[in-house]
Amino acid sequence: MSPLLHLLVLKLVFTSFFGRDSEYYTTYLFAGTLLFTFFKEATNQGMSTLVSNASIISKINLPKYLLLLSKNVSAIINFGLTLILFFIFAALDGVPFTWKFFSLIYPILCLILINLGIGFILSAMYVYFRDTKYLYDIFTLLLHYVSAIFYQVDRYPPQMQKLFLINPIYGCINYFRMVTIGGTIPSFGYHLYLFGYAAVLMGIGCWIYKKNNHTFIYYL
Repeated sequence: MSPLLHLLVLKLVFTSFFGRDSEYYTTYLFAGTLLFTFFKEATNQGMSTLVSNASIISKINLPKYLLLLSKNVSAIINFGLTLILFFIFAALDGVPFTWKFFSLIYPILCLILINLGIGFILSAMYVYFRDTKYLYDIFTLLLHYVSAIFYQVDRYPPQMQKLFLINPIYGCINYFRMVTIGGTIPSFGYHLYLFGYAAVLMGIGCWIYKKNNHTFIYYL
């Protein structure tokens, strides 16, 4: 219900400003809302994983990353259910379905890795710095506005459009829109760009967990 209500608000507020002359604007909005909600839910839940399970960690010697994985599985299930609704809305919006839709598996997998990597980083930070939650709330609010959820990037100069690719969440959203609305599969370079972000963030997250694995217990 959360992404659907968010979609409704965005459609009512921004259609007259940004989507008046845009084809498939509902699908455009839903793609951005769907992926950003998945990212926000997975990382927010992952951040408090170690702290909320302190009683278990202090009594049982278990791999701590399993706790984070369980949170992400929950977010993936919610995402999968909403993805079905996305395809229904896309059909109602008149979007033509083609075999290229199968390529959407790639940005989803990349986003899952990004969520895990950032979840590892945030959950480790939250153990030592409890103010991380409030700072991350501000960060996700800013990230929402620079992820082109409700406005179109092609209205900006080409140089400005490239700056949006610094944000990997926008990269995943843009991939979705290129396939569903544009009917095109991004280039091989674009695939490497998403994979690079996913691999780097996942690598950093795993390194932080491995380095601090035996010290977490002293701060929980």
